[in-house]
Amino acid sequence: SLTTIVQALEILTGCYILVQGNTVSVMGSYKGLKQVRRIVEECMLNKMHPVYNIKILMMKKELEKDPALAQENWDRKNVKQKKVNAKQKKPYTPFPPPQQPSKVDIQLETGEYFMSDKKKSAKKWQERQEKQAEKTAENKRKRDESFIPPK
Repeated sequence: SLTTIVQALEILTGCYILVQGNTVSVMGSYKGLKQVRRIVEECMLNKMHPVYNIKILMMKKELEKDPALAQENWDRKNVKQKKVNAKQKKPYTPFPPPQQPSKVDIQLETGEYFMSDKKKSAKKWQERQEKQAEKTAENKRKRDESFIPPK
């Protein structure tokens, strides 16, 4: 795979390329050397796979065949892209948010902390009964809705 990529680069850039380990040697025209150097650096820095660069070079070669397009610069370095600001920055405050009260603090405020276990369970049972009564009343109202005659 490396040999085919090197051969494709040699054909497209018109340079002779030799790869030995981590060393790449190139001989050719200034323009070709510049292209090969950019491609090799991008590959080594893991920015872009050489196959994509080869594809771009092939497209540029095709475009250069047309005399009207031959003089244009096809590098997209100067194209400005819109920056999308998805997040609004919050104003900086040096102080952390106030600490939330713990479960024990809440129990102390309500007085539940000092209740005996029997009283606690009785209170829970009472709350459950009230919730259940509300739910039954709601369900009964929904059932009776269909029996109300229209005006």
